[in-house]
Amino acid sequence: MSDKDTKPGEGIKSLKTSRAFRIVNFELYATPNKVVMGMGLLAMCGCLGYIGYMRHKYEGMGYYAAVDQEGKEVYTLRRSKWD
Repeated sequence: MSDKDTKPGEGIKSLKTSRAFRIVNFELYATPNKVVMGMGLLAMCGCLGYIGYMRHKYEGMGYYAAVDQEGKEVYTLRRSKWD
């Protein structure tokens, strides 16, 4: 491919590469799909919102995140030092 065949903004697409390089680096040659990107962004925001909601719910009930003897995170009920 000569310089006359390339268009501005093509970047690495204009270079002559092997089929293996194109397979390994698929994201360089695929066109962006805004619908799929939007659905992925919506799913990520939904997951983060649900995690935040659950954490807020447990903290409102008097639970807090603690680390047990095995190193796992568990939610335990907050107790007074007087109990």
